[in-house]
Amino acid sequence: MGSGSRSISGCSWIMIDTDIKREDFNDLQYCWLNLKDQLNWSSIFVLPNWMKVWWQEFGSGYEILLGSIRQNEQVIGIFPLKIKDSVATFIGSPDLCDYMDFIVAPDKEDVFFTTILRDFNQFNIKEFQLGRCRPESTVMRYLLPMAEQLGYVVKSDQTDVSLELELPQTWEDYLKVLSRKQRHEVRRKLRRLEEAGDVNYRCVQVVDELEDNLNVFLRLFSYSHEEKARFMTVRKESFFKSITRSMAEIGLLHFGIVEFNQMIVAMIMLFNYSDTVYLYNSAYDPEFDSLSVGILSKVLCLKQSIESGRKKWDFLQGGEAYKYRIGGEEIPLYQCRIRLSD
Repeated sequence: MGSGSRSISGCSWIMIDTDIKREDFNDLQYCWLNLKDQLNWSSIFVLPNWMKVWWQEFGSGYEILLGSIRQNEQVIGIFPLKIKDSVATFIGSPDLCDYMDFIVAPDKEDVFFTTILRDFNQFNIKEFQLGRCRPESTVMRYLLPMAEQLGYVVKSDQTDVSLELELPQTWEDYLKVLSRKQRHEVRRKLRRLEEAGDVNYRCVQVVDELEDNLNVFLRLFSYSHEEKARFMTVRKESFFKSITRSMAEIGLLHFGIVEFNQMIVAMIMLFNYSDTVYLYNSAYDPEFDSLSVGILSKVLCLKQSIESGRKKWDFLQGGEAYKYRIGGEEIPLYQCRIRLSD
């Protein structure tokens, strides 16, 4: 479906011959299992397991546009899109999928996006609304400049921030990253917690005891701040149950658990993927707020991540104060629009 021989890349013209093929989530799963090293699966939010669960829970009312672009019969990229009212957006939603992107083979970005801009009129798309996109995403680096050069109306606005931390090799090196005041606070809070009772932190890769761990997490979540309680609607709880099961099946789901006097007082839901720890959500018992178990659950998880040789901690979207206090650095997130026709 769809092939041609002309595209623009920067200021030079190249000859291409590509095909567009509609796919389903099983095809996407095959690509992930067999083309891990050939395509850039940039985050957990573009993995087939993640997008399939989101679609099953929230896809009603959209037309799915999931497919691949192939050159010489080889997959060079995947477009995970949904369409409504002639507007194409990524499969996902900002409240559950922190950032999205196309899945493209390195050095094939120009060919991939040339094909999209040249041939996607067949899908009756009038506009792309793509967000939230990181600065290094293929949308920001390739698609927007190419579309602007071709004369399309292009707009990008920063809508949020994400925070992340490059992990040093040792815990002591991490403490040196913090300001003197925050370094003192971390040590003081840890000492106070340890002096108050028996403290144990463990990170478990959840498979067999998934339901029990998730039920404890959701119970603690319901105790948390009012904003979190409002967030966890019935549909989102269903999503949490499905996504944890799906990500556990591929070995990415972990829970960081803080026990105080043999009682679970705080938990972190995280995903370990490609040397990065994604802090997806957290919860704690407010009865232990005086012992700072909420923020210390993150600190203890950071310590364990460093000791395990992880390279990066991704706090994900949102500029909560605690992320800055324990070393997070801002990454801007953008909402991108490309108007293809009126």
